[in-house]
Amino acid sequence: MITQESFSFYIMMSVLAPIIGAFSLLFLFLFEKRLDQLEKEKNELLLKQELQEAKYNQLNQQIQPHFFFNTLNIILSLARLNRKQELISAIEVLSKYFKFKYKQTDPLITIDEEIEYTQYYLDIQRLRFRDRLDVVWNVEECCRDSLVPPYLLQTLVENAFKHGLERSPGQGKLMIIFHEQGNRVYLEVWNSTSTTPVQLAPQESDRGIGLLNIQKRLQMLFPKEEILIQLNEETKGTSVQVFWPRTTKEDKNMS
Repeated sequence: MITQESFSFYIMMSVLAPIIGAFSLLFLFLFEKRLDQLEKEKNELLLKQELQEAKYNQLNQQIQPHFFFNTLNIILSLARLNRKQELISAIEVLSKYFKFKYKQTDPLITIDEEIEYTQYYLDIQRLRFRDRLDVVWNVEECCRDSLVPPYLLQTLVENAFKHGLERSPGQGKLMIIFHEQGNRVYLEVWNSTSTTPVQLAPQESDRGIGLLNIQKRLQMLFPKEEILIQLNEETKGTSVQVFWPRTTKEDKNMS
């Protein structure tokens, strides 16, 4: 026997069921739309990251041929001068450099690692300059685990030789300074020169191209931070200063 309460409940459910079903379908539709939107945003973000990575790698690859061809020129000079023992040493150092280089795939490495393979380049230059070259290092211990884009120091050192030390017939001096300023890393590379400095626009010199490359890579890695690069040319020497945010592998793992 159907009571009045059962009949009323049946009537209410027959009215509410289509409404609940419609709301359920609307909710599922909106939920699926939101999922599609989130998936689209995720794919766009991944694509943007891939494009940024590709652009960064392209900038990175622009640096490497300079080192390789300059080193080959040094080896060629040693061969022409018949300095066989030094030639063999240069080839051994180059081999160590490339062995070290191809182990590195990270966009940021420690300053200690950067110093290590820059030393390979300096070892080759010492074979060429012999006792005419004086290299002074000043590296604060607190900076050694800080992260830096690969080839940043090596590019500045290479520029110091190409635009200064190689043009000076006498004694040459190179100073490399790393220290911490607040939450930033300060790098200065100074080289002596006996030539009168000539101010060149960035697009008019290899040095400028190298500095622009460094600036672009740092800006891509630290988009929200201020990046500062200064070139100072004087009568007795040229210096380049670079400032960038100090971060370590531990900081990266926590972020």
